[in-house]
Amino acid sequence: MQVQATPVERLCNTRSIITVNGMFPGPTLQVRNGDALTINVVNRCPYNITIHWHGVRQMRTAWADGPEFVTQCPIRPGGSYTYRFDIEDQEGTLWWHAHSAFLRATVYGGLVIYPRNGSSYPFEKPGSEFPVILGEWWNSNIVDEAVNVQSGGAPSISDAYTINGQPGDLYNCSSQATTTIPVSSGQTTLLRVVNAALNTNMFFSVAGHAMTVVGADASYTKPFSTSVLMLGPGQTTDVLVAANQPPARYYMAARAYSPAVGVQFDNTTTTAILEYRPGGQTQPVLPCLPEFNDTSVVTDFTARMRSHSAVDVPDPVDVHLLFTIGLGVTDNGNGSAASMNNVSFLLPSFSILQAHHLRVPGVFTQDFPVAPPVQFDYTGTNISRDLWAPVRGTKVLPLRYGCRVQLVLQGTGIVVAENHPIHVHGYDFYVLAEGFGNFDPAADAAKFNLADPPQRNTVTVPVNGWAVVRFVADNPGVWLVHCHIDAHSTWGLAMAFVVEDGVGELQTLGPPPPDLPAC
Repeated sequence: MQVQATPVERLCNTRSIITVNGMFPGPTLQVRNGDALTINVVNRCPYNITIHWHGVRQMRTAWADGPEFVTQCPIRPGGSYTYRFDIEDQEGTLWWHAHSAFLRATVYGGLVIYPRNGSSYPFEKPGSEFPVILGEWWNSNIVDEAVNVQSGGAPSISDAYTINGQPGDLYNCSSQATTTIPVSSGQTTLLRVVNAALNTNMFFSVAGHAMTVVGADASYTKPFSTSVLMLGPGQTTDVLVAANQPPARYYMAARAYSPAVGVQFDNTTTTAILEYRPGGQTQPVLPCLPEFNDTSVVTDFTARMRSHSAVDVPDPVDVHLLFTIGLGVTDNGNGSAASMNNVSFLLPSFSILQAHHLRVPGVFTQDFPVAPPVQFDYTGTNISRDLWAPVRGTKVLPLRYGCRVQLVLQGTGIVVAENHPIHVHGYDFYVLAEGFGNFDPAADAAKFNLADPPQRNTVTVPVNGWAVVRFVADNPGVWLVHCHIDAHSTWGLAMAFVVEDGVGELQTLGPPPPDLPAC
């Protein structure tokens, strides 16, 4: 992979953006379950870069995970690094992206994992398939804003949303390049939908066609029919679309889901075209997308997610965690901050994983709190201003190898309530339940789905609500947990688990590769 500057024309303007192999989006990688991947990344752009393989569990190979100053120091301009990892027991759609500053705005692409040779999908094989990668576009250089956002400034609102890098017919100077997906009458198409947007949850729909959800975050689901998807940044959804309508052209469209009251966002709509061939020469019509703040649609959609078959949910629980997640203000009150359990995560200047492995002192502390240091009405409307400014620090939470973890993610109403897509690196987890208000351990445990909960790597915590996930800490290394709205994670809505080695080679993190970038 060559990371490089490339001139790209969008919205009547041409500007230089950072791409992989000169492509926007970057290439979609196609692999099989069981494959071993070796990917050499060469940095020929003027910025530091790392690449994260989003959702790949990378057992015992945390050195390949990618987040800057967490598992590695960045690849400097002119440098390179080879990522090596195996695909183990995963099938479906994942993706890859830059994990440095705001380079993810343009440096991303799909990662499709097919069944092993001789295996098949748990549904009828589709006649065709296409990636549908949702993104955001800025006429300005969003990467230049990273320093301002780190100090509490707000990022610019995007100028457009995109599907496969193209804004679509509703934007100026965009119709000629609108993404078109050809289908034949009677054929079933598999759409591999990825939300690669930098800061926005997205609704997605196809005019005149139902979608059958069959997978999410590279895990199969019980099929269910829906007219609309909601994906938080980082999430993927595999859907089957039957070409059973009159031969014509139909818009696929995406727009923001933005429930935070008073927060500005890009209120435009990106389109692509589902085109029947032959016969698709009509003017396409738009699907009926939900209102930008329609949380009821999101709640209904996420509640229907189930694993394809019964699962072995980790039980009993060894480690109970409660993390408050939300926004705040900087110490001087003039900027935005964000935190988990009142700790605003501060990236060090040396890799946490390297410091952990080499026992380098002073890079991080192991005192991240397992519960909020102060209990309060988390989703209340009159939260004391004393709780608005979090403390800053590089705090991690150690976990014993093999322990069974239950993590309650509790949204807060500090400053403004928001839907937060929380991504756990290195792990899939089971989403046992979601709800609104403050989590009640006694009453809400009765709602847990312990039979067939969905397996995800990113969970959208409801606005003014909570989500409960479980996983087994069986992957040694340092693993970032963060909001996938990049402005929020930059403000500090993140933490890291340090999963200790177990016993023997198969439970132990190996040594760093010889070409690991120097700090």
